[in-house]
Amino acid sequence: MAEPQDSSPTTDVDASAPAGRSPRRRRGGKAREEVEAALHDIENRVHDIEQKAREMDARIEARAGRNLPKAIFFGLVLGLALLFSLIVVKEVFMLFAAALVVFTVYELASALRFAGRDVPRIPLVVASVAMVPSAFYGGAAGLWWAFLAAIAVVSLWRVAEMVKPSMRGESVSLGTDLAAGIFVLAYVPLLSGFAVVMTAQPGGEWWVLAYLIVVISIDTGAYASGVLFGRHPMAPKISPKKTWEGFAGSVVAATIAGILLAVLMIGTAWWVGLILALALVGAATLGDLTESLIKRDLGIKDISTWLPGHGGFLDRLDSILPSTVVAYLIFSVVVG
Repeated sequence: MAEPQDSSPTTDVDASAPAGRSPRRRRGGKAREEVEAALHDIENRVHDIEQKAREMDARIEARAGRNLPKAIFFGLVLGLALLFSLIVVKEVFMLFAAALVVFTVYELASALRFAGRDVPRIPLVVASVAMVPSAFYGGAAGLWWAFLAAIAVVSLWRVAEMVKPSMRGESVSLGTDLAAGIFVLAYVPLLSGFAVVMTAQPGGEWWVLAYLIVVISIDTGAYASGVLFGRHPMAPKISPKKTWEGFAGSVVAATIAGILLAVLMIGTAWWVGLILALALVGAATLGDLTESLIKRDLGIKDISTWLPGHGGFLDRLDSILPSTVVAYLIFSVVVG
């Protein structure tokens, strides 16, 4: 006799599947695993890219001495602020210059104090800021008188600290402290003040912008050619990363920029731009080496860490400060 057949509907079930799991759930689990594997693979690739980028940044920083992306970013920020202050309203440049003076004077005075020179930071900052409007409204004479007044204020402040026992601090000597304070005033607000003097003159803002572009071209040309071709150190005991190849690149970049700016921006003869460029190359290089000597004397790598990728405000102004005086002298001769 034949066995009765079950009339109920049947479904195909994979014998190898774990009990309790439907085909749809198995397919969903397999899809999740594939997605997770793909995401894991993407994460690994991103990690590899980040690692290679960090290694490249480290090689660039080791060769050039700075974090290039951060340096470019903060350089652009300062550059845009400078353009606005020069082109829109001249008086705004005083605020820009005063802000730079405040940060630069304070960081340099702090570095000197760290090295044992007891210079009063707050009086230095206040006196330095007062030199900015004196330069703008009083010209070169006003700048010099403000400089002498600032020396008197800072020196008297330091002497008063020595007289009052509660305000005395450890220092090398009073004479060294006074000399350090005068050095800060001469190095930062006095030199930078000539840019303010130029800006206040008719058409002077374009000369300021032109010489700053030339100095930036000098730094850029020296940086690029030094990284690509640098082999022979210029002053290894002072600045090991500065090379003769970099110096040659700065001369080429400055010459091109100076001639173009003389003809197209400040409306003068091309040879004036050539003289300006070559003079600024010498001043900028001297300024860079001078700041390196200061850091070496103080036993520090950077004056401060306030500007990521740059080290500090003085690290960005070292080429500009002495160049300001050179640009002012040429401006005075050409424009009168």
